Amino acid sequence: MSVPTVPPPDDDAPLPVPTPVEPRPRASTALVVLTTLAVLVTLWAAQGVFLPVLLAMFFALVGNPVLRGLRRLWIPRFLGALLVLSAGLVAAGALGVQLYGPASEWVQQAPKQLRTLAPRLQSMTQPVHQANQAAESFARATENRPQRRVQLVEIQDNASWRTLVATPKMLASVLAVVLLTFFFMVYGENLQRNAIALLPDRQRRKLTVDIMHSIEREISRYVLTISIINTLLGATFAGVLLWMGFALQDALLWGTLVALLNFAPYVGPLIGLLLMLLMGFISYDGAWPTAAWAPLVPAAIYLLLHTIEGQFVTPIVLGRRMALSPLLLVLALLVFGWMWGIIGLLLAVPLLVCVKLVLQRVEGFEGWARLLG
Repeated sequence: MSVPTVPPPDDDAPLPVPTPVEPRPRASTALVVLTTLAVLVTLWAAQGVFLPVLLAMFFALVGNPVLRGLRRLWIPRFLGALLVLSAGLVAAGALGVQLYGPASEWVQQAPKQLRTLAPRLQSMTQPVHQANQAAESFARATENRPQRRVQLVEIQDNASWRTLVATPKMLASVLAVVLLTFFFMVYGENLQRNAIALLPDRQRRKLTVDIMHSIEREISRYVLTISIINTLLGATFAGVLLWMGFALQDALLWGTLVALLNFAPYVGPLIGLLLMLLMGFISYDGAWPTAAWAPLVPAAIYLLLHTIEGQFVTPIVLGRRMALSPLLLVLALLVFGWMWGIIGLLLAVPLLVCVKLVLQRVEGFEGWARLLG
């Protein structure tokens, strides 16, 4: 019986040529720019749909760490979400009842107080005012055009009608945010699980589950932590105002405003500093003859507390992992503020942090994450 022999390899035989891999087609720069502009315009035009969803996701992220703690106590997720949401609504309602009176009073009295404050501030700006008058007189003297007759146009204010029309829409938006928050808390994990099940590969599904769970946990921890820091900052400022002799409701009003403005870095503290200066000039109007520096005290205390929080507390608690580039942060505040107003300013930083955490976890996008900060 003969055994077949394997012929020796031929060294002169040509090696197989690998099939070239076609590079992934890349979109043109013009197409990317047009797509970005289309997305921004869509987000601006459909803000009535996007804002309730984003606010509900934000509140759900704040409540998720609490829900995980309640689950360790054998409390079902449905009941835990109901308890957390009910507690949040009760706290927000109680705070709103306390703040409605002083807020409406400040809004009504602010124009009157500013008119009485104007003569005192006019002496400080007298040189600038005289220079403007001189420039206007010189401009009128050099003009040869005949003076036009001024026509007075009376504008009727329909603020009451606009408020009546906008109230049902606002209530519907608040109800939508509450319901969406509850559904995100209860059914958010099932939605993630069903979406991941659509992936074809088991290993890819497992990797995606790990990435999404870690991202969701880190984002929830960040949102909850920054909310606690801002709440403590507002409570501290309210306590200082209360110690200075302010009424409890006024102190709560300004403390709540400080906490909300701190969600928008740079822009929020700048607005808060101007408001504290205005509040100081109005509140200490009678103390001007005896203490000229008294109106500056609330703004100085606010600036001191914000400096301690921004330079020491937040970097120590959150670390460099959550740090963002100041330039990109200001650009994000401008874009989101243009699209969604005050709510956009409050959501700009959490959304940017979410994008950074996602880019850090997805392979191939680490450079974009480093670009954000």
